[in-house]
Amino acid sequence: MQTGTPEITKEELERASVIISKINGYFQSKVVGQSYLGFSLLISLLTNGHILLESVPGLAKTTAAKVMTDAVNGEFSRIQCTPDLLPSDIIGTQTFNMATNTFENKLGPVYANFVLLDEVNRSSAKTQSAMLEAMQEHAISIGGQTYKLPEVFVVIATQNPIEQEGTYVLSEAQLDRFLLKVKLAYPGIEEEIEILNRIEANIFTESHAVVNLDDIVFLQKLCKKVYIDPSIKRYIINIVQASRNTDVILPKELAQYVEMGASTRAAISFMEVAKAVALVNGRGYCIPDDVKSMRYSILRHRIILNFAAMADGVKEETIIDAIIGAVKTP
Repeated sequence: MQTGTPEITKEELERASVIISKINGYFQSKVVGQSYLGFSLLISLLTNGHILLESVPGLAKTTAAKVMTDAVNGEFSRIQCTPDLLPSDIIGTQTFNMATNTFENKLGPVYANFVLLDEVNRSSAKTQSAMLEAMQEHAISIGGQTYKLPEVFVVIATQNPIEQEGTYVLSEAQLDRFLLKVKLAYPGIEEEIEILNRIEANIFTESHAVVNLDDIVFLQKLCKKVYIDPSIKRYIINIVQASRNTDVILPKELAQYVEMGASTRAAISFMEVAKAVALVNGRGYCIPDDVKSMRYSILRHRIILNFAAMADGVKEETIIDAIIGAVKTP
């Protein structure tokens, strides 16, 4: 085992399994299909990481975020991003209290357990940057005073890949701060029929918590105790290093499309996600499949392809599969 890392007990694993099962069950009862979205939100919750959801409108992104919040009895906040949105509209501002003749700090909607940034790419670069401190430092500053954000703090940002007019592309620095980027697809025929049936039966109106935030804090602390072998750590680093040296690792016909590889934050994300995946699967230790299970969501927004890739229709997933295939699994 890792030096200084206490071993996870059987009782802790059993408690974690019960909590995770309750969250999964509640999500499935409220959201039709979108199982990978539910799994991704759960992983973000366990790691206290942020997630970027990309899809056309109407695929239950907001619903999924609200359902996950209800399940854990958290505080939910929704911010509709528009070009005229100001940083103070997100983090808060100072207001003048005429009764006391003093300025008071008023916290913005970012102060919540789950913050939904709807259509984040519609806000200006200045407003997008207002979230950087909150996402990275879990703190905000208003009038020279710093406020710590809640212990459980997850930003769920959405963007529409179709509409580009009136949008501001997220910078690589901000993209890198998202633990995962998930692309959503349309539901199948039977799933859409089930959605209509549930709407008709009006079952989406009732909500109740199945666990509490103390349970989530327990899971987050337990995640950090999951054992990851040095050989798997080296495997993670080899994957990240390979993304930066594609001209050596990959065939020339694929390597030519890669503009920039993944950062060290990608390696950290791989490790944190692998631990969370192991815990969800009822284990106190990681295996290589835990690393590979969410490779697309971890790397697709961190590997930058050039214009030639766009012209030839080459996707990030193709490059990611080639990198994983070129790196030896321990």
